[in-house]
Amino acid sequence: MSVRNALLGLLCQRSRYGYELLQAFQAVMGGRETWELKPAQVYTTLTRLKESGLIVEETVEGEEDVAKRCYAITPAGREELRRWFESPVKVEHQRDEFFLKLMLALATGQSDPRRLIYLQRTSLFQELHRLTALRMELDPYSSLAHILLLDQAIMHLEADLRWLDMIESRLDEVLKQPVPQPELRPRGRPPKQPKTSHSTST
Repeated sequence: MSVRNALLGLLCQRSRYGYELLQAFQAVMGGRETWELKPAQVYTTLTRLKESGLIVEETVEGEEDVAKRCYAITPAGREELRRWFESPVKVEHQRDEFFLKLMLALATGQSDPRRLIYLQRTSLFQELHRLTALRMELDPYSSLAHILLLDQAIMHLEADLRWLDMIESRLDEVLKQPVPQPELRPRGRPPKQPKTSHSTST
């Protein structure tokens, strides 16, 4: 959905070619290091937007009379973009792959939970160092928006590191607790309840 609406937003500025959209997206997001978008994803998304009536395809004569496909937003596309701007972004923090990995390690005994924490912490520190170095290279007078985006990523990494410290400090308590199990329910249709007869007294 993000890429879909990003392309609509870029086309809302003006009509663009497919490759031009890719370059504009990367410029807005601060480069491929922040969000790498593949050309195939751009063209697949453009095809879907066209099928939905949100954009139209125009043929423009390019250099040496080579026809190029140019894309323009439709009124329906502008309305879709407006709805996206008016809707809050849903952040799903509870769908965390590391938490799933940790719970499966506890349930199966196939991996040491403390080692998982160590590996995850090492990876987070490496990413934190990379983003901090990247942030220091940016000029606040010309790249403030990108700096703010990096600040968000850095703050998330710092929060994840504090969360790992919390898990590690209470891991012994977690190990003493039973592994969550699904509630077993009988399969198939529920048994029929016997009919009750009502007697009338005279």
